[in-house]
Amino acid sequence: MYLVYKPEGSEEPKRWRYQPKKLMSPERELIEKLTSRNFSDFTVDVQKGNSRCRRALLFVYLKREHPTLKFDDVDFAWDELTLEHSKGELILMREQLAESVATDQLDAVRAKLDEEIAAAFEDPEEEGKAELPIAG
Repeated sequence: MYLVYKPEGSEEPKRWRYQPKKLMSPERELIEKLTSRNFSDFTVDVQKGNSRCRRALLFVYLKREHPTLKFDDVDFAWDELTLEHSKGELILMREQLAESVATDQLDAVRAKLDEEIAAAFEDPEEEGKAELPIAG
């Protein structure tokens, strides 16, 4: 999964691979402090669209590049920040559909996923080893 940031007026979006299990301890602790959530709850809330959680995640990634950045300086319009599944993740989700989707809905869900797969970002580092981004 990717956190994609495209502020208004920018040519290309900034894309970070979002792997909750790979965030370092100080980053996880900072996220917990900023969001008042334990890290497992945070990972779920990021995907559900919680604005403060997404802001905290963006802050962590931006702070890696700009160490003096303050949380209060991170501001974005809702449509400037998205989470996107990679092509490999979407393929994995499609393969696991039968386990989670009712039989009468399978064809429609597969068709929707096929559209998303066609448009998704392909990460060469992920080939053959995609996993869904849930921290456990």
